[in-house]
Amino acid sequence: MVLWSGGMYSRPTERPIIGIPAVFTTAAWGFWKEGAHLIADTYISALWEAGAFPLIIPPNGTDNPATFARILDVVDGLLFVGGADIDPGLYGQEARPEMEETSPVRDSFETPLILAALERDVPVLGICRGIQLMNIATGGTLHQDLMAAGLANHRQAPGFLDQGCFHDITVEQGSLLASITGAAEIAVNSHHHQGIDRIGEGAVVTARAVADGCVEALEWPNRRFALGLQWHPEKPRSEAFFTALVRAAASDS
Repeated sequence: MVLWSGGMYSRPTERPIIGIPAVFTTAAWGFWKEGAHLIADTYISALWEAGAFPLIIPPNGTDNPATFARILDVVDGLLFVGGADIDPGLYGQEARPEMEETSPVRDSFETPLILAALERDVPVLGICRGIQLMNIATGGTLHQDLMAAGLANHRQAPGFLDQGCFHDITVEQGSLLASITGAAEIAVNSHHHQGIDRIGEGAVVTARAVADGCVEALEWPNRRFALGLQWHPEKPRSEAFFTALVRAAASDS
């Protein structure tokens, strides 16, 4: 929470603030059905229980550097969450027939926010769409559809993140990811039809799917904490990833 006190903003000291850019969508509650800025409780509760104060940031389509600087003055870390496909125009491609719904307001807000966070060395964790946007923001590209690219189906249970979505990945030893997982091979739950193609500047691949070699994790080792995961550690909860983000954020909060 950011508190107003005597004409100045004051910050809580007990919990680092983790900003989460929201999903803009239509939601229904009570008598109403309106545009809304949403974050699933799976992310909120994971951060709260890891010791953070989650702060939802509504995307507004701005590209004003002062706006992103102000956001980064408030937060101690950022979490970028899953959602719609990303406009392939951001990485210089035309849309293929397999492309699905995109979110221009999220694309135009989250991309420069990621770059600003990396430049300032603010801890960043990207989940599913989040890793893809981190890669694009640093100059990488995507496979617009994994199966069209000759890779496996990584969305075998649309709308679910349970056992039917799990598959094995290998983890690069000595990486930030390995320090979190503590294992060279783990099972993860995927829900995506797009994936990492050309790797962004400064990124290294630190996990791949056993079945097809699909990139499952990226990190930027020249930053103190910049990690992207192609799977969903929020459901079922893998606490270690959120704890690692919160600890990195707390180290400079």
